[in-house]
Amino acid sequence: MDRRELADFLRSRRERITPDDVGLPAGPRRRTPGLRREEVAQLAFISTEYYTRLEQARAPHPSHEVLAGLARALRMSDAERAHLHHLAGTPLPPPSGPSRDVRQSILDLLHRLPNAAATVTSAAFEILAWNDLAAALMEDFSAVPRRDRNLLRRAFLGPDTHGRRLYGVSDADTFARTATQRLRAAAARYPGDPQLAELVADLLRGSEEFTRLWESHDVATAPALRKTFQHPQVGPVTVNCDVLDITDRDQQVVIYTATPGSPSEEALKLLSVIGTQHLTTPR
Repeated sequence: MDRRELADFLRSRRERITPDDVGLPAGPRRRTPGLRREEVAQLAFISTEYYTRLEQARAPHPSHEVLAGLARALRMSDAERAHLHHLAGTPLPPPSGPSRDVRQSILDLLHRLPNAAATVTSAAFEILAWNDLAAALMEDFSAVPRRDRNLLRRAFLGPDTHGRRLYGVSDADTFARTATQRLRAAAARYPGDPQLAELVADLLRGSEEFTRLWESHDVATAPALRKTFQHPQVGPVTVNCDVLDITDRDQQVVIYTATPGSPSEEALKLLSVIGTQHLTTPR
């Protein structure tokens, strides 16, 4: 435990947070920048005396619970939280499974792309977030159980809509192969994740194709930059496929855009109007 570095780090984080940031009144005669020590202690659910000793490099080793409270109170990022634990001599253990929490800034980004269909996928190919145009192009993910919002389940176990595998996308077979390769790499990174293990078991049990690909032990990837969706209402929609890695959470933002002035651009514009209404089955 590096008490002096920990003390300096806590002080620097405290001084950058304003009372307004955490819903506290500023009050008159505030002489210190940022929060007061007693305010941090209150937000972290620890005693003011103990927090003061931490900033004075005189405190005993803080517990995981205390560090979690401080990280929350001081609005630390994931990187800052990891640094806090390193300074305290208790590094965070590696994640047991792929992150399934999407940052708010990424969610905001999806909805600022009105002319593009965009999703966020986990390392296990779970659809974690999407915008309205992605739901119209592929399916209304909000109407699907969370367990089934998985592109590998859809590719290998179906259901196939109107005889179309994986939303009728032109590279469905290639996707199935490369996604299996990436899933094997993810399974090696997260050997203790029960949801990922369940996914692999279900795919092995339910798909001979997946079993054959899985047993090849390939882990190479070859991203597709262009693909065509055969949409039941608007016909073929050819899109450029760009993938942005969110490395700290092992997630990807997948963005589908059509060439300006193309029939596919007009098809996406139509989908943005009709949305997912065509996916509703009349009773």
